[in-house]
Amino acid sequence: MHIATDIGGTFTDVAAYDPASGRLLLGKWSTTPRQLTEGLFTAIGDSGAALREADLLIHGSTLVVNAILEQRGAKTALITTKGFRDIYEIGRINRPESFNLFFRKHVPLIPRYLRFELNERLNAQGEVLIPFDEAEARELARRIVRQGVEAVAVLFLHSYCNPEHEARMKAILEEEAPHLYVSASHELSREYYEYERTSTVAANAYVGPMVRAYLRDLEARGSREGLRGRVMIVQSNGGLVDTTTATTACIGMLESGPAAGVSGANALGRSLGLENLICFDMGGTTAKACVIEGGLPRMASDYFLGGYTSGLAIRIPSMDIHEVGMGGGSIARLEGGRLLHVGPQSAGADPGPVCYGRGGREPTVTDANVILNRLDPRRFLGGAMPLDAAAARRALRERVAHPLGLNVERAAQGIIEIASAGMANAVRAATTQRGLDPRDFTLVAYGGAGPLHVSAVARELHIPRVLVPQAPGHFSALGMLLADLRYDAVRTFLTPLSDGRWAEVEKIYQELAAECVEVLRRGTTPTESLSVLRFADMRYVGQQYTVLVPIPGDLTLAAAQAEVKRRLDAVHEQRFSHSAPAEPAEFVTLRVSVSGAIPRPTLPLLPLGDPEPPAAALRGRRGIVFADSVEPLESPVYAREALLAGNCVTGPAVIEEPASTTLLFAGDRAVVNEVGLLLIEVAQG
Repeated sequence: MHIATDIGGTFTDVAAYDPASGRLLLGKWSTTPRQLTEGLFTAIGDSGAALREADLLIHGSTLVVNAILEQRGAKTALITTKGFRDIYEIGRINRPESFNLFFRKHVPLIPRYLRFELNERLNAQGEVLIPFDEAEARELARRIVRQGVEAVAVLFLHSYCNPEHEARMKAILEEEAPHLYVSASHELSREYYEYERTSTVAANAYVGPMVRAYLRDLEARGSREGLRGRVMIVQSNGGLVDTTTATTACIGMLESGPAAGVSGANALGRSLGLENLICFDMGGTTAKACVIEGGLPRMASDYFLGGYTSGLAIRIPSMDIHEVGMGGGSIARLEGGRLLHVGPQSAGADPGPVCYGRGGREPTVTDANVILNRLDPRRFLGGAMPLDAAAARRALRERVAHPLGLNVERAAQGIIEIASAGMANAVRAATTQRGLDPRDFTLVAYGGAGPLHVSAVARELHIPRVLVPQAPGHFSALGMLLADLRYDAVRTFLTPLSDGRWAEVEKIYQELAAECVEVLRRGTTPTESLSVLRFADMRYVGQQYTVLVPIPGDLTLAAAQAEVKRRLDAVHEQRFSHSAPAEPAEFVTLRVSVSGAIPRPTLPLLPLGDPEPPAAALRGRRGIVFADSVEPLESPVYAREALLAGNCVTGPAVIEEPASTTLLFAGDRAVVNEVGLLLIEVAQG
């Protein structure tokens, strides 16, 4: 048995696959922020999965991203080359909002008094200019220990091409203070961006002690509960690694849950012959979007935790996921007297929306859906968590509707419209701002609230096709069961194409691939096969910024060399609507991704039915308020688990399941395929 667990901001989800019976087991429990493993193992029990029968426990968590955003990591020090301790605070000296009088730069995780310098220096070729001073390094290590720090980040200039000084500094720190968590930048990134590498290693060290303790507790408690199999951790690139690798590069867990959902959507897309997908994940706290093009998820070169304007730069291989603070728990409030805002503040899991009955007082998107009768208060989470519709109505009337002079239904509809516009903007950021037309893609909706809002988002963007997978409310966990083992390696190698150093480039690619294979085979589940993908950050000579280009195999061949330039021109044309085939180009950074397949669940086939759903699937009818009216429209309500392959449901209608609800607007048409996926044609205009 394989068990996957995803700790989100509001709920903890579990998906387990038993190959003996072919059953997919699902569990959900409220996230327990003070003791994450408590909610995790409770959710496993809720699913009915037996830990003692599992040979693999796959895990993703919001632990890292929340710790950084809430600034509750370890007391951390930074050691860097003499003269460079302020690079972390200076950053790129850019001002994204030039005319914002209240603009504030990012706040470093490490204060200046804990940033230390060592008198050593390498040049840009990795050659030693100032030798590493062992005595000074040991004295510095002892001085840091006296400061009472828990973690140390090490970043030396040009260590991306020669990590010798960094490795020696780390060894000295571990000798002087074995209790410290020490992170060296070359272990995370071998790129030449000094500020981004500094910010990345600082964040990694900042959360390192917490993640190390958490993963140890996870494995220890799992062992006490009977787990004898391995624990694997989902990374921001969508792949799985062992806990040792995850503890060293814990910053890779930043987007583990959302990345797993993208991996799952990609696996489903391949099974349907769909290579171009937009993944739309809406949970209790945020809505996220990521593009899969040509069967490959888009990867991001830069990631700014907290947003580009004032966020912290993180330079790790990560899926290009765009996120907005629009979830089911996003709070609706009035600002400036009569201006209605939704999010980014969220009611979270505790106290949650008002309708949860846990002490929440501010109306949320979920409360608005309850008021509009889009959610059945009696059947939330399969009836395990009844909702208080009256409390939701009172809160929205007092805080939004009455101050605006509106009835409650119109105020609730306004909240939904604002949320839908915000979610559509997340999709635009992943598509139109990348030179892609969203109408050319299929929108995959998951997360507990994704299917409820996807039709409105698809209409906003004129996307004609929507796919709702099985168990969308558990889909990030299910995506972990569909994910591959994966590791990415990166190295800066700045060289013009005209220099003809193709053999050196090919050699580096082979070294990076060997590094990835070694990590994947280090104590992990044996892989059935390994596949290697090669990319490069490239640009025209004279440019500053790069584009990510897929690289063909064996660059010692003339045909492959010519193909590299052609691919650069094509990617640049798509991204910026122009290219320069006659201009010289250059490699900047070489990237390799190695993945290995592990056994995946096989979704059972549904019995074949007629286009008309069976009578047993119809739960009844209820009046639902849709976007074009505040008057309720009597609509049929179907139980998804009772639908058969080939059944067709035409909107307006609702399809309910234990952890999610799919809302079909008038004219929408949903067809159930052979494994239970909902393929929806969205009425346009």
